[in-house]
Amino acid sequence: MENRKKVAFYTLGCKLNFSETSTIARNFTTEGFDRVDFEEEADIYVINTCSVTENADKQFKQIVKKALKKNDKAFIAAVGCYAQLKPEELVAVDGVDLVLGATEKFKITDYLHDLTKNDLGEIHSCEIEEADFYVGSYSIGDRTRAFLKVQDGCDYKCTYCTIPLARGISRSDTMESVLKNAKEISEQNIKEIVLTGVNIGDYGKGEFGNKKHEHTFLELVQALDQVEGIERLRISSIEPNLLKNETIDFVSKSRTFVPHFHIPLQSGSNEILKKMKRRYMRELYTERVNKIREVMPEACIGVDVIVGFPGESEELFLETFNFLNELNISYLHVFTYSERDNTEAVLMENPVPMNIRHKRSKMLRGLSVKKRRAFYESQLGQVKTVLFESENREGYIQGFTENYVKVKTPWNPELVNTLHQIELTKIDDDGLVRMNFVEQPVYLH
Repeated sequence: MENRKKVAFYTLGCKLNFSETSTIARNFTTEGFDRVDFEEEADIYVINTCSVTENADKQFKQIVKKALKKNDKAFIAAVGCYAQLKPEELVAVDGVDLVLGATEKFKITDYLHDLTKNDLGEIHSCEIEEADFYVGSYSIGDRTRAFLKVQDGCDYKCTYCTIPLARGISRSDTMESVLKNAKEISEQNIKEIVLTGVNIGDYGKGEFGNKKHEHTFLELVQALDQVEGIERLRISSIEPNLLKNETIDFVSKSRTFVPHFHIPLQSGSNEILKKMKRRYMRELYTERVNKIREVMPEACIGVDVIVGFPGESEELFLETFNFLNELNISYLHVFTYSERDNTEAVLMENPVPMNIRHKRSKMLRGLSVKKRRAFYESQLGQVKTVLFESENREGYIQGFTENYVKVKTPWNPELVNTLHQIELTKIDDDGLVRMNFVEQPVYLH
């Protein structure tokens, strides 16, 4: 009997990458490979790369080393955004055998006829203009939550961003395919689906390979709300100019969509937003937050923000800090601006010194801790529904309420992947909320 080859995966970056890794892994299984954990010895290691932050670039070499320690004869393949943008850099890393670009990664098994290691790796990378077709994906790893890809690529031209260069034009999955994938996920006893993409609010553009919108994001949300067997649907990051009031109103009354929004801001200074070529001003952002608070006072609202963009003076940074301090939001994801080749921003005048970028990042991270604490405190005494996750973390099991409060209770394996009504009782030193069961047990199916 032929020995089945073992394959392991490592994913850097966003939820979208996780959904695509999962789909690529299922293709390997279909082709007769056995999937193993990345910590185990494998014949092939596939690394799905990211290029959003400097750290993701640097991590790649460490991950390759880690794989070769497990098996120095292993075949190493790199896919993903960094692989599309800078394939020559990746193939030059010791031990890398294959680098695949944006369109090739979904056909990776076609390139694996010979797993012999060579002194020089191979690159198969299209021109990004050729990345104009859609490949649907969803991830199933943590069995309590799945990431469902509904859209890919971006037509925006933000001056700091390489994602359009790495992923191509905006294009969408068909409504029929999204609903089919959602149904498949629900049939595997997964309780929560997170919608993901590069610019999911642009859903419907390029749905059948043309540039017009066949459907709107609101229509997608309305259709998904009708899929039987899904307990929760969560919208991942969505641009403020594409999050329409009609969508917010629908979510507030929805059967399955939860009151949690993650909305990129990037800067609280209109001057910087213009330099970034964002498609809104801070006044629109305030309107969106106020609208959510009006119809869903308990909603969790997360914010992406970039510090240290070229030309961000102390005064303009303080505009951002004060804007966020006064805004009724729940937490921040803070990114320190890093220069990216082939972007407009890299050529801009007045770069911010790195030590000042880090100082500003630290200030906003501190503000995020304060905001999250205040949000959690506002939820104490409330009765919520928590979905428990699968890990034993130092004797505790954790989970998230519908409005994204992270809770913990002593470990009990029977709680994994179950929904319970709980009362939020106390915030611990680690920033997580303790809870009491309203009734025990309350298994909601």
